[in-house]
Amino acid sequence: MGQPLSMDLRVRLLAAIDGGMSSRSAAARFGVAPLTAIRWQAQWRATALQPQASSLKGGGHALLHDRGRGQDILALWEGRKDITLEELRAGLAGIGLPVSVAGIHRFFVRRGMTRKKDCSCNRAGPARRPETTS
Repeated sequence: MGQPLSMDLRVRLLAAIDGGMSSRSAAARFGVAPLTAIRWQAQWRATALQPQASSLKGGGHALLHDRGRGQDILALWEGRKDITLEELRAGLAGIGLPVSVAGIHRFFVRRGMTRKKDCSCNRAGPARRPETTS
């Protein structure tokens, strides 16, 4: 995923659109995706035409621990460590925290918490030829 674009670029792009340039041509001029320019313009219009680019949503993921809900995730996980990410997501949705499976995965990866298969699990053995009875 790319990095958030600078506020200066947003201000210049919105000023160009406000000056009469189309969103697509402004996007080409400033080197951003056309959909990004269209989205910024729509967000700008939704904020009562206030040309404050800082009010526009930036890129990046909202971290679960930044929402103050990291303890909820860890508490649910501690209750049942063999829980799958999908089951954990469903449990979190039940307590009012809608989050994606990928978001939960990133949450655990950032904490260095991984789950490895243990060597005692029942894996299939090597293929063997059936014994012939003659």
